[in-house]
Amino acid sequence: MSNNKPIPGKDGNKYVPFEERTGDSSVVFFTRDLSEEGMKKIYDKVSHVLQGKVAVKLHTGEAEGPNIIPRPWVKALINDRLPEATIIETNTYYEGSRYTTEEHRKTLEINGWTFCPVDITDAEGVAALPVTGGKWFEEMHVGKSMLGYDSLLVLTHFKGHTMGGFGGSNKNIGIGCADGRIGKKEIHSRVGMWDIAEEELMERISESTKATVDHFAPHVCFINTMRNMSVSCDCEGPEAEPVVTPDVGILASLDILAVDNACVDLLYNLPDGGGKAMIERIETRHGLRQLSYMKELGMGNDRYTLVDIDHDDAVITAAEAVKDVEPGWKPDRYNTFWGRNRHR
Repeated sequence: MSNNKPIPGKDGNKYVPFEERTGDSSVVFFTRDLSEEGMKKIYDKVSHVLQGKVAVKLHTGEAEGPNIIPRPWVKALINDRLPEATIIETNTYYEGSRYTTEEHRKTLEINGWTFCPVDITDAEGVAALPVTGGKWFEEMHVGKSMLGYDSLLVLTHFKGHTMGGFGGSNKNIGIGCADGRIGKKEIHSRVGMWDIAEEELMERISESTKATVDHFAPHVCFINTMRNMSVSCDCEGPEAEPVVTPDVGILASLDILAVDNACVDLLYNLPDGGGKAMIERIETRHGLRQLSYMKELGMGNDRYTLVDIDHDDAVITAAEAVKDVEPGWKPDRYNTFWGRNRHR
């Protein structure tokens, strides 16, 4: 923990339109193809940075959670593109079906993550990574075995989050790579209480993320799947709030800020108020501070070129990307868990 007394930033509940942003741009790839093939196609756009022993950071979810990325998509991606890869996870700070390594292993089996190795990276201890330029931390504790990998594919289910507002690549790494007893405690609590929220929480998450991204850079890439976007995180399992936000597509980038910001922009541009529920969740939790603080930390660009890989890599706007999205959400054939969104 840093010895200074930092002050959280402000305006984590205020959206900055794209045209008001300044600075450089990054490339973000986009497809509407929510399928195994769509996942593989967009992976191919960013995978050239991966080398050596590859870790896939995936939120595998609480037992029988209905909204996680469909296992057949991940299985096809790993079998066809990354046959030697390993999914990595950490145990949780809260008591649930992933609190201990033994419980976590049972949950992985229930949720179908049995087709490739899964490394619970804090099962055998923790390691500390430096946080460069942070104001809350000088180092962040992560699962020890994560340091045994050469590259990181961040495969994220983009959704809401009860405390963070939204869970994109930043939350997937910042919380998901921090170990379950020390790192997550450092992010969430003081004196054993979950009393950190709003801007301060967003900044702590982002600093944790920066430690891991800096460790793997430049061998790290990010894929966000905008499907089954409950306002609840996958950590709520079957108790997640019902999905009302329409499915959008899959985005990928080498820039974590650009890909998370693009997903948020798509929500704000959904026709007929389709993004209302997610936007309300993000703003009421001051989740937009994740984006502005990542920019302050130099983690990427909030401006981007959106490339439509469905139409010969045409450059499009966020509004053009979602203009044909119909309001409302419809379950697909992968919604088979006993959650409130179970396919009946």
